Amino acid sequence: MRGDVKAFIEALITEKDASPNTAASYRRDLEQYVAYITNIRGVSDWQSVDEAMIYRYLYFLKDKGRERATIARQLSSLKAFHRYLLRAGRTSHDPTHAVHSPKTERRLPNILTPEEVERLLDAPNTETVMGLRDQAMLEVLYATGLRASELIALNVDDVQPAFGFLKCIGHHGKERIVPLGNPAAAAVKRYMDDGRPHLLKEAEQALFLNRNGRRLSRQGFWKIVKKVAEKAGILKPLTPQTLRHSFAAHLLQNGADIRAVQEMLGHADLSTTQIYRRLSEIKLKDHYLAYHPRAK
Repeated sequence: MRGDVKAFIEALITEKDASPNTAASYRRDLEQYVAYITNIRGVSDWQSVDEAMIYRYLYFLKDKGRERATIARQLSSLKAFHRYLLRAGRTSHDPTHAVHSPKTERRLPNILTPEEVERLLDAPNTETVMGLRDQAMLEVLYATGLRASELIALNVDDVQPAFGFLKCIGHHGKERIVPLGNPAAAAVKRYMDDGRPHLLKEAEQALFLNRNGRRLSRQGFWKIVKKVAEKAGILKPLTPQTLRHSFAAHLLQNGADIRAVQEMLGHADLSTTQIYRRLSEIKLKDHYLAYHPRAK
């Protein structure tokens, strides 16, 4: 049975062009699975493995303290493996076919307080070209809720500071128009007038440029966010996505319509936006527990 695992891993690498890390992950999952069904359940052939045994293995993992996400990943490995065994003629059935993954708990995103956002936006030194650029990027990110990839993909023609909006291309190539508040519009205009011309070395459509006059990369932008956060004295974990989360959560906390927030974020499904409503509800509960005389 271990020989089948080895053959499956080889097929992943040669036929599916799986990376070494992916292949190693499948190997670990399947070696644990084979050890369970052979050593604990006494199984000697794949035909003897049924749906009940798959569920028993998942409960075994749960009893071992494995998290839901880990169990879900292991089941995904088992499903791929048993489909392979079926195609290879090593068994006549797929015991994982009707087995569903456990629902994983969705973690609430990390957000900044409005005060922390102000410190972050004020941190860049706007007496310098780079400071003008960094402040403009952060202002736009918080004002619009763009993804980092959408921000660095912006071209000069996509932003209209005078009219207070910008155009971006989101996932699946879908275009959306997002309002741009006055502080962000002013920061972009300052950068375009006094910063970008000093960075521009040749014809380039990108709005935000690096020192070489080229479009800024995601890695470059992440380094900027990290550096500015340190300067602002923000100790909590912070990524470019944090400002997007903060944008949505602060809108909902202040009474914005959730469907309007969904449209601005470019979410195809409203359920994706609902996570920010949960943050808003937690904020309200914290205020209640802190200030209501009979809350505790």
